[in-house]
Amino acid sequence: QVQLVESGGGSMQTGGSLRLSCAASGISFTMHAMGWYRQAPGKQRELVAVITSEGRAIYADSVKGRFTISKDNAKSTLYLQMDNLYREDTPVYYCNTPRGQFRTTTNFVGPWGQGTQVTVSS
Repeated sequence: QVQLVESGGGSMQTGGSLRLSCAASGISFTMHAMGWYRQAPGKQRELVAVITSEGRAIYADSVKGRFTISKDNAKSTLYLQMDNLYREDTPVYYCNTPRGQFRTTTNFVGPWGQGTQVTVSS
């Protein structure tokens, strides 16, 4: 029932910025947390950031101080503002709804979408 569509990825130089968006349907942001995740080729999916239904943000240590997660409840849209990009920030980014535990990387409500590719180079 839940549908998630990511957009906003692209190519950027190190130190640059990108803003990702996730358009959601079939889920209420006032009742569920939403998160951003990323996965590089051959690696496990990892948590980037989560925002709770009340607006509290949780970040991976690797992105603290550089990325900002936000949401528009009325538009059912999740955002990720990425500043001061590193080459290590290059993977595919996905959004989803964590089930049970905010920091989970294995238990989610929605299906995984196509994601949006971020490529950072010098």
